[in-house]
Formats: sequence, C-alpha cells, structure tokens
Amino acid sequence: MRNDDTNKNLWNHSAAPAPETTALSTDITCDTAIIGGGYTGLSAALHLAEAGMDAVVLEAKSIGFGGSGRNVGLVNAGMWMRPDDILAAVGDTVGERLVRDLGDGPAYVFELIEKHAIDCEAVHNGTLHLAIGQDGIKEIETRAAQWQRRGAPVEALSADMAVTLTGAQGFAGALLDRRAGTVQPLGYARGLARAALGAGARLFTDTPVVSAARDGETIVLRTAHGQVRARKLIVASNAYSGVVPSMNWSDHGQELVPMYYFQFATNPLPAEIISRILPQGHGCWDTGLVMTSFRTDKAGRLIFGSIGSLDALGKTTHRSFARRAVNALFPFIGDFQFEYWWDGQIGMTRNNLPSFHQPEKNVWSIAGYNGRGISPGTVFGRALAGVSTGDESAMMLPVSTVVSDALRGAKSAFYNIGSAVKHLIDHRL
Repeated sequence: MRNDDTNKNLWNHSAAPAPETTALSTDITCDTAIIGGGYTGLSAALHLAEAGMDAVVLEAKSIGFGGSGRNVGLVNAGMWMRPDDILAAVGDTVGERLVRDLGDGPAYVFELIEKHAIDCEAVHNGTLHLAIGQDGIKEIETRAAQWQRRGAPVEALSADMAVTLTGAQGFAGALLDRRAGTVQPLGYARGLARAALGAGARLFTDTPVVSAARDGETIVLRTAHGQVRARKLIVASNAYSGVVPSMNWSDHGQELVPMYYFQFATNPLPAEIISRILPQGHGCWDTGLVMTSFRTDKAGRLIFGSIGSLDALGKTTHRSFARRAVNALFPFIGDFQFEYWWDGQIGMTRNNLPSFHQPEKNVWSIAGYNGRGISPGTVFGRALAGVSTGDESAMMLPVSTVVSDALRGAKSAFYNIGSAVKHLIDHRL
C-alpha cells in the first residue's frame, strides 16, 4: 500500500488527538467484528455499541489512515450522480430511498458532531458546486431542478454570486447546497472513534487481519498477536482493502478502481487575504472533467486539490498546476508557500454507486463511495449496524455479488496519467 507517509498531510497536524489505542495482543470474543477504522467502520461500531452489542474494530494502521484522513472534508449530500440518474441505475423504489437517506446524510453527520462534541472544525452552512462554462451551467441547473423537486434547499446562483461567495475568478455560476458543509476529516474520524469507545466498543490499531476462517457459526479473524472470534463480521476497508486469506469470499477491493486525489495546503494567509477567499466558509468543487476543489481551514490556509497522484511521475506536475491555478483563481493572493501536500485513494465502481455484499451468512461489506465518503460512510455504517442486529430494512442498497474488474489497474493508470497530462498543459482549470 502506497501513501503511508503522513508527515506532510495537514489533517494529521491539525486534527484533535486520537483516543489512545493499542494493537490486539490476546484472544478475544465479540458479537460483531469490524475490519476498518474509517467512517463506515467507526459509525457501525458506535451504533452497535449504543444498541448494547459488543463491537470490535480492527484497523491495520491508525484511525482514519485511509480515505477518512486524506479527503477534502466536504460533507456533501447524496452521491456524485444526479438523483434521477441514481433512479435510472437502481430503480425508483431503491433509488428514491437512497437519494433521500443520503440527502439527509449531512444533517446526521452534524447531529453526531454536536451530540458527541467532536472537535473537527465543523462548518454547516453549505457547499458550492462551481460551473465551468455553459456545460457547467447546464449541469448545475439540472442538479438544482432535480433536488428542488424533492424539496432540497439547493439553489443555482449567477456568476456574480459565485464571485461574491468564493472570491475566485472564472466560474460561470454555482450550485449552493445548504444541507452540506465542511469538517476537518481526520478530526471527525477520530471523534467517531472516541464516541464509539465511550459507548463501549473496542478498537485496536496497528492490527491487520492476516487470515479469516469459520469455526462452525463463529468467524475467526487472526492477527499477528491475537485473534477475534465473532458471531458476525462487517468489512469496511473500502479503497484501502487488502486480500484476507482463507475466507471463502472475494476481497471487495478487487471490484474497485483506485483513483488518486491530491491536495496542497498553503501557509496561513494574512487576514486581509483569507477574508476575501470563501468569506462564508463554504467548501467548493467544480464541474471540470478533471475536477478541482478548494476550501480554507480554521488557521487561514487555502487548500487546493485535484485528481492525481503525488508519485514520482506526478508530484512536480501537480504542484506546478496547483500554484498556477491558485494564482489564477485569486490574483490578489500575493506570496504563499505550500506547507503541506498529500494524496489518497478513491474507490470507483462501474456504476458510480457503492456496492453492498453479503458473501456468506453473517458477513457484510460495503465499498465504492466514488469520492463521497464522509456522509455516505456515516450513513452506511449506521445501516450496517442495523443489518447485523437483524434489521434487514436498515440497508437501502440491495445485496450484490462481488465482480472483480480485470481492468482496474489499467483504468487507475489512465486516471493517473491523464490527470498528469492535463495538469502539465493546463494553465487554469
């Protein structure tokens, strides 16, 4: 697994401390074992513990090590797909519930933040989907109309309003979604972990699962220094999945196409500069084919991101692009330095929707948030907790079979190389 150097990840430096955890060093039993200490696994653990279940989380690295500690921090409603497209993909009944439950997801995230006093720089006043050109205008107007038919508080804004709310040049308009907001993403993950521990869940870090097997009705997960015997298992490792030997089911990560997303964070900017950038604290992303995003943090940094990996091929190219783009967006910004930079994997699926699996009795997994992990991960974690306690209606997705994608490596390389080429020649967005 690449990207295990967290030294330059801003979120690791500015997040509230993680709760104290250790590696598993003995043999234990529980009701439900959970593989993965990101939003989904931690949400599942929290809800199981609150229901009186004995839940154990096994995290191979640290809390939020994967996408939960590397993303932009946009708490958006729904998936990347437009609502009507979701209905077309999964049918009206499933689709409308999925759209409704995920549309309500941000409200639930901020409810949990308030309930558990999670320290994560939460700002709940909306996000902006920024239109590039006339195609972008059509996109945001279509999204606005579809959400408004469902009663959502979204609004398509003019180019002048886009300038007012972002301080940025070059956008033809914006879609304001008042349901959404921003968080310090790793801080949110650590807060969920602390809440889950407080409710009675057990959480072990630096504890990769090395094998899994059945012993009658019991699932046995073996680690380097101990094992967990559980009646039920939730796999919540998403794009950072690895193959778990011995279990008679496919690794759900094999159906995901990894796509990298990078971010650069500036030094804290002068008050007179940062006050002109996103003055109401919105987080933003645009309609470009190779999407870009930007937001600010509590310390007054500007954080700019786009598709691509900060590997040997892309690091210099993407850094240069980020600097050009920031200067073009905010010509008044003056001198600045990039103090932090990092990237992370997004798990992409064939239909751009998550996949829910039940490969064996009392084993469930979900994967493929396609870049929308915070709100859906929290909501699906709650749903998985419900399913594992016997409430099959808790999950809004139908069960599907893991289908490995033989071209996942080629597709991932295409995303990576294509974004690098675009950023090499692109002088703006």
